[in-house]
Amino acid sequence: MLKKMSFISKTMLFFNVVVAITTLMAYLLPFLAPKWFPFLSVLSLFLPFFLVVNLLFFTYWLIQFKKYIFVSGLVLLLGITFINKFYNLKQTVLPKSENEFTIMSYNVRLFNKFNWYKKANIPTKIAEFVSEKNPDILCVQEYSDLEKTKFSNYKYQHIFKEGNNIIVGNAIFSKYKIIDKGVINFPNSTNNAVYADIIKGNDTLRIYSMHLQSIKISTNIEEEEIQKMNESKTKYIFRKISGAFTKQQEQSLLLKQHFSECKYKKIICGDMNNSAFSFVYRTIKGSMQDAFESNGDGFGKTYNFKYYPARIDYIFADKNIQIKSFETLNDFYNSDHFPLISRLEIK
Repeated sequence: MLKKMSFISKTMLFFNVVVAITTLMAYLLPFLAPKWFPFLSVLSLFLPFFLVVNLLFFTYWLIQFKKYIFVSGLVLLLGITFINKFYNLKQTVLPKSENEFTIMSYNVRLFNKFNWYKKANIPTKIAEFVSEKNPDILCVQEYSDLEKTKFSNYKYQHIFKEGNNIIVGNAIFSKYKIIDKGVINFPNSTNNAVYADIIKGNDTLRIYSMHLQSIKISTNIEEEEIQKMNESKTKYIFRKISGAFTKQQEQSLLLKQHFSECKYKKIICGDMNNSAFSFVYRTIKGSMQDAFESNGDGFGKTYNFKYYPARIDYIFADKNIQIKSFETLNDFYNSDHFPLISRLEIK
């Protein structure tokens, strides 16, 4: 049968099989600890790309009326549960009620402290933006004190910062009373998570603001550094990503252990620095709801990466909390991340 195929069809089938096998391997990554398969874990970042390529192969064979349609067809069928983690067709916005509340999560990148963006008055713009959206609870990652971003209209606050040259941390601001709070320090890392127990009506909510290990890859890697390490640029990047994912594994397990002991309804917000197809995502989300999956729209891009709709920031909520709406605010370009906001109601 293959002898009768044209050279183009043989070539297409070969690459189709390679992509299909790679995609199937990527499907397994949420169940494999990165520390055992560090280089392989990097594939989780590219799963949306693999899904799109499989769809293109599926379309190609469909137009050709070839039986090889089953190669990508089976892969897409097996991965149907992954699709809405990458793209949501519609948003279901539920009506407002008196008992609901809003929560925002935002990695502010130190309020542009080192002028990565040349736009003027970014701290003021962020403060004005938060004031305009007026969330009841605000979770901030990469927080750094600036007079213009004190968020002083929030009576209750939990701010944790540390560092020598760069003072950075996480924070939770609330209109509701905070009765307890704390910090989860991650070993051998400047990243951490903070939590606060908040009184909302007759309920107590446990809120987490997390920031897992950053990949820390610059788009302009110094040539001297590359030569010193005697590695190609691609291998260097893979080593950086896989090393960060290994640390994230340890951090996610620490966070899971902490919130597993919590008796309150919980919401986890923040920057995971990893995709929704990863071991880290699966570990932290567990049986909770991903607000984007429940009520998101489109790609849900949370990181300002030019060529790829990366979703690495999340809002998770227990199943006894109703997610009434969710939005990624992609029109607000004042950090390398976009803010997330969700309306919630305790059932």
